[in-house]
Amino acid sequence: MVFASDPDILSDFVAPTNTSVDGKFFTYTGMRGVLAKFPQNFTLTKATMNEFPVHGSLDVGFVYTKNVLYTQKLRVGDVFIFPKRLVHYQSNPTKEPAVAISSFGSANAGTVSVPLAVFSTGIDDGILAKAFKTDVYTIQKIKSGFGKP
Repeated sequence: MVFASDPDILSDFVAPTNTSVDGKFFTYTGMRGVLAKFPQNFTLTKATMNEFPVHGSLDVGFVYTKNVLYTQKLRVGDVFIFPKRLVHYQSNPTKEPAVAISSFGSANAGTVSVPLAVFSTGIDDGILAKAFKTDVYTIQKIKSGFGKP
């Protein structure tokens, strides 16, 4: 009998002890310029777990489990690693088109939309009001934008 699965991580990330950790820690800029022009000859560019291109400009970020927000502005060719299972976002701050390629570290990856999961799944309004330190009316107004569960 054989069992196979993706290895599970034991922590969100392990930062080097002598390095300041900010959004740049999770960013790879080595592919800038690769997508700037169409190559005349065959060109091979490695794109593995550590390198992955984007097009345009994106603001990205994630919230570490100690409620620390890490952010970075990505340019063409940049790569950003979102640690597994952490709340994260991507936003296009301009009106210019942006193209990003995502890759998941699991053979059976799933996603959860935090706003939809919180406000459109039928969690009691009173519970949400307490959790968000607001009133039931405010929760109902927010929920009205997501439709009924």
